[in-house]
Amino acid sequence: MSQDPAPPLDSQLCFSLYAASMAVNRTYKPILDGLGLTYPQYLVLSTLWEKNGLAISAIADRLALESSTITPLVKRLESSGFLTRLRNPKDERQVLVSLTAKGRSMKDKTACLTQTLLERSGLSVDQIIKLNRQVQGLRDALVGDQG
Repeated sequence: MSQDPAPPLDSQLCFSLYAASMAVNRTYKPILDGLGLTYPQYLVLSTLWEKNGLAISAIADRLALESSTITPLVKRLESSGFLTRLRNPKDERQVLVSLTAKGRSMKDKTACLTQTLLERSGLSVDQIIKLNRQVQGLRDALVGDQG
């Protein structure tokens, strides 16, 4: 029984996606540090910029994370003044999360992340959009296989 050698890491799509994600995080880190945010906190804020007033479970679903992962992020963002948490009057089990003025203002302050990514990557806006669509298509196909 012969064993084929494992393919080199750079030829494995999973590693390339992982390494690219880490590189994007390292690119964003100095900017987010200056704003007092972590990358996961930025993702929570981004979710609320899309639709404000979401339940923690809806934020978790949007980010493909567990509610137990989102709750501490939300608590830290609340203590920093970026958002508020309130029990849903229609369902006391739900906690609704809403942006404060400070949280809404972060949207403009983080706009430079995209520009930084474009400059550092050397890709055009069209190339980034095409790449993003391809990665989303891969994600959707893989998530669809699990359902």
